[in-house]
Amino acid sequence: MNKAWLFDVDGTLTPSRRSMDPEFRIWFCEFMSTNDVYLVTGSDYAKTVEQLGTTITENVECVYGCSGNDVWKNGRNVWYNNWQLPNIAETFLTQCLNESMFEIRTGNHLERRPGMVNFSIVGRNATHEERKQYVEHDTKYNERNQIVKAFNTMFGDEITATAGGETGLDIYPVGKDKAQIIDDFSEYDTIFFFGDRCDPAGNDYTLAQAVSALSGRGSYYHVDGWIDTYEKLQKMLPINA
Repeated sequence: MNKAWLFDVDGTLTPSRRSMDPEFRIWFCEFMSTNDVYLVTGSDYAKTVEQLGTTITENVECVYGCSGNDVWKNGRNVWYNNWQLPNIAETFLTQCLNESMFEIRTGNHLERRPGMVNFSIVGRNATHEERKQYVEHDTKYNERNQIVKAFNTMFGDEITATAGGETGLDIYPVGKDKAQIIDDFSEYDTIFFFGDRCDPAGNDYTLAQAVSALSGRGSYYHVDGWIDTYEKLQKMLPINA
């Protein structure tokens, strides 16, 4: 029976929107040399390369970018979903942006990716300090989860919103979230999934539930940052195992 190791990126292998820790990178590359590793991220491929480097992204078994809607193998794009966000949903998100009490706006609030969009009140152009300020705001007012709830109430029959990373929302057609990748694995695979947003409002939730439902062939680990991932892996499977 084959073992497949699946990892979210932001908040799981790296600090959110930042590069991988050098020590962890070295260890992880050795881990990859003896284990089948897959990346499952809400980010696009370019951002994943920026955070992890080509040594990792071109040598894992597969990179499932954009929540599985943009698939890369050996540095080559092998499939993508060309879905576009409907105008009415975009209008709703624009209204949420305009009504937010958080005053900092950095631009690139609605980033279109293959098969999905990422929505951010602070904007994708935010600095680390600006992102930190938004995290504090979101923690206090629970803004993202409120937007998720309102969006899914209005559009949930066709489109789903989930909280991804520290500041954004991932939005995609129903059924085109991270859980869709489970179809690429066989009944002979044992799957281990690591993610930092396995809570019901998070973008790792559906895949965590799909893995958990594999009748003894799957386990997921809800981690609290990359250090937690690193420590759990070292305990579970030393690189020379």
